[in-house]
Amino acid sequence: MPTTAFRHAPLRHVDDAQALVAAVSGELDTRQLTLRPPPPIPDTCCGRGCNGCVWEGYFAALVYWRDDACTLIESHA
Repeated sequence: MPTTAFRHAPLRHVDDAQALVAAVSGELDTRQLTLRPPPPIPDTCCGRGCNGCVWEGYFAALVYWRDDACTLIESHA
C-alpha cells in the first residue's frame, strides 16, 4: 500500500486508529523494518469531553508515529 494512503487515512475514531496501526505495522513487517511501537490506546478517559482529553493526545501521538513510519518506509522503497 502506498504511504500516501496511510498519511491521508481518516482518524476520527478508535476503529480508524486500530485499522491504521494494523496496516502500517503490516507494511513495516513486510519490509522487515522496525520502529517504536505505536502509542497505546487510552484507558483513562472520563467521557466528559475535557479540553485536552487523553484522546486528543493519543491521536496527535498516532499521527506523529504514522508520519515517522511513512518516512521510514519511503526511505527504504
